[in-house]
Amino acid sequence: MSAPTASPLNTIDGALVVQPPDRDAPGLRGASWRALDAVRDPELDEPVTDLSFVVSVGVNGDEVAVDLRLPTYFCAPNFAYLMVSDAHDAVAAVPGVSRVRVRLLEHFASSEINAGVAAGDGFADSFAGLASGELGELRRTFRRKAHTAAQERVAARLLTSGATHEILVATTLGQVPPGPDLDGLRRRRTDLGLDAGAAAPLLVDDEGRPLAVEGLGVRLRFARTTRVSIEGNSSLCRGLLATRYPEPAGAPPG
Repeated sequence: MSAPTASPLNTIDGALVVQPPDRDAPGLRGASWRALDAVRDPELDEPVTDLSFVVSVGVNGDEVAVDLRLPTYFCAPNFAYLMVSDAHDAVAAVPGVSRVRVRLLEHFASSEINAGVAAGDGFADSFAGLASGELGELRRTFRRKAHTAAQERVAARLLTSGATHEILVATTLGQVPPGPDLDGLRRRRTDLGLDAGAAAPLLVDDEGRPLAVEGLGVRLRFARTTRVSIEGNSSLCRGLLATRYPEPAGAPPG
């Protein structure tokens, strides 16, 4: 059975026009956009929808076609494969969707990635002779970095409010004031299979073990470096994307 037919690309004077997210659209279109909100760039730890990586979502009956783009022609193929594969799986899980086609545009490995995801071949088989294994450990490495950065965001706010290192190591997630930083930390804990409940310690290592006050300053400085690096890469990628794909005159806001 063939994949859903790709929709013609929408362009103005040869420049790619990107659909604005349409999460509130009725039926499968809105549901597909909402599903794509859960797909994250593994290195930047942000949704592909927020990063403007989603070019379009097309629906034909119970079939959905998604087009993606990236900041450069040579973005790492392993990260690109993860995003295309995750987008496919997210939309395929939407109730009522029977078939999905996800297409990465204008990337040096588009053909291999698109064909591999469509066939369910996995990364290694998609790049036979070039890749030595699958991407599970790479994904876990970047999830750990995202957790480290999220933990530091919450800790930094508490320190600014007057908490000491001794208070931090005794604090549980349930004692942290609610907000988006805490929500993000809990999500990243869940991604790693760690306890995200109210009684869980605020500060833990990659395996979920509580951190001690000894050496905490060094750990927090390292965590801050990780967070700044992620945020810096995000800013760089947004700039590269805007340079590669300037908004054409007459295009709707993305």
